[in-house]
Amino acid sequence: MKYIDEFQDPDLAARLLDDIRATVTRPWALMEVCGGQTHSIIRHGIDQLLPDEVELIHGPGCPVCVTPLEVIDKALEIASRPEVIFCSFGDMLRVPGTGRDLFQVRAEGGDVRVVYSPLDALRLAEENPDREVVFFGIGFETTAPPNAMTVHQARRRGIRNFSLLVSHVRVPPAIEAIMQSPDCRVQGFLAAGHVCSVMGTAEYPALAERFRVPIVVTGFEPLDVLEGVRRTVRQLERGEHTVENAYPRAVPPEGNPAARAMLDDVFEVADRAWRGIGVIPDSGWRLSPRYRDHDAEHRFQVGDITTLEPAECRSGEVLQGLLKPHECEAFGTTCTPRTPLGATMVSSEGACAAYYLYRRLDLPGRPGSRPPGATAPTATDAPAVTVPSREDSSVV
Repeated sequence: MKYIDEFQDPDLAARLLDDIRATVTRPWALMEVCGGQTHSIIRHGIDQLLPDEVELIHGPGCPVCVTPLEVIDKALEIASRPEVIFCSFGDMLRVPGTGRDLFQVRAEGGDVRVVYSPLDALRLAEENPDREVVFFGIGFETTAPPNAMTVHQARRRGIRNFSLLVSHVRVPPAIEAIMQSPDCRVQGFLAAGHVCSVMGTAEYPALAERFRVPIVVTGFEPLDVLEGVRRTVRQLERGEHTVENAYPRAVPPEGNPAARAMLDDVFEVADRAWRGIGVIPDSGWRLSPRYRDHDAEHRFQVGDITTLEPAECRSGEVLQGLLKPHECEAFGTTCTPRTPLGATMVSSEGACAAYYLYRRLDLPGRPGSRPPGATAPTATDAPAVTVPSREDSSVV
């Protein structure tokens, strides 16, 4: 199967691992800024196959997880209104707000619907002209273009009962914020391939130069991740800090010009709050003034809702790479996919969900650590593909 079986080949994985082992001479800490990469790493045991000198730190790469609590509460308030049909992707429905989630709003009579595309929500607005249809627009640069296009279509076609609750964020400012943190241990980044397929790589060289960190654009299959690690470690060992594209089959340097033009038309860059992290300047988008009539936050007057993050949830530390999920006291006990304290446990890209789903429940130390005297696993020790049952999945 093109680009699936080829990128899960255990023999090729063993060769990449041998190359990494032969290259590394000192400890290095690398961060992947993509929840899809995090799940691939944990699912295939990549962090356990790497030499002990290479540590993988999970960054704020899950779009659901970084959506702040106050935005969830705004969604709950809007979805509770009788005139509203509230539409969302499925993994947002179980993300806890203050005291409840969207599933509970639906159980209480709210018209909350799971859709597979923002265009599904636009169609509902056409079919229900007497109702207000709101789509919950979250995510990184990857999901922002289709949401922007949907708002553009609504305005062009005169569909006035459609609006977007926006919580879009941008990766480069997050990398900058991570590197400026006094607790930062990151020495290199695996950049998200799908983000760069939209935006290209032009924003990364300045970051690599300023903070003297290599940034390697990486895909999502096991060999993609290992190649990204190999290139990053090679740069670190050589004292280099450049941007490399290890995902050329999907990422051109210029990204997707049509998608970027749509973003420029519909959105404008704005400061944005990240769950557990705080406000990062210029790290998100909001609807531009010409599309303000389709801004759900403006339309329903929920902009003044503010919420404090619960102290018992340490997802902010997980998202910043300061804490591994199984190191949290609540992980797997008071916080599970059925009783989550935060979004990192219920999102399909959340680090806590990955650790729970793939049974990383009680490993000592960092993921990949081994007890004294234990031999290192080989590439063939990890299955090429591990498919969880639907009952095990935390995905709605």
